[in-house]
Amino acid sequence: MSIRMPHALSAAAAAGVLAVLAAGPAQATEYSSALKIKGVQYDAPGSDSNRCSGGNTKNEYLTIKNYSRTATVNLKGYVVKDAAGNKFTFTASHKLEPGDYVKLRGGRGTDSDSGNVVYRQNCNFIWNNDKDTIYFIKPNGSRADVRSYTKRANDADGNGYINYHG
Repeated sequence: MSIRMPHALSAAAAAGVLAVLAAGPAQATEYSSALKIKGVQYDAPGSDSNRCSGGNTKNEYLTIKNYSRTATVNLKGYVVKDAAGNKFTFTASHKLEPGDYVKLRGGRGTDSDSGNVVYRQNCNFIWNNDKDTIYFIKPNGSRADVRSYTKRANDADGNGYINYHG
């Protein structure tokens, strides 16, 4: 037995089905930014110690990569923060060429363009070892990227590192 629908209704239903099929599976929000969070070492290897001398906060880091094929982007003014509102602002000029990356490390150290490293100059850990959300904010206040993680769901090998963008 077939059910007949009025022509206008069946066309609308077919368009709705096509729209759902074209949309595909649900995906995380992608922000329009050349810079994105490539990965995070949210749990520094070893026992956590936030002492500036002999601690391991420098082994906790966030990797930010320029995924543009043509644009060089200056990190000055960008902000990284966690779900609790702890934040770091890039106050110095640090230019990322296309395909280049920088590791934002905890602890104290000397920033280096050639070494692709910027230090937070703060010996406290920023990322939680069980779960957190990382916000990467453009100088104009809009989001460049946002990534959330839980140790259980996102770190299958348990090494404290999560890769987001290849």
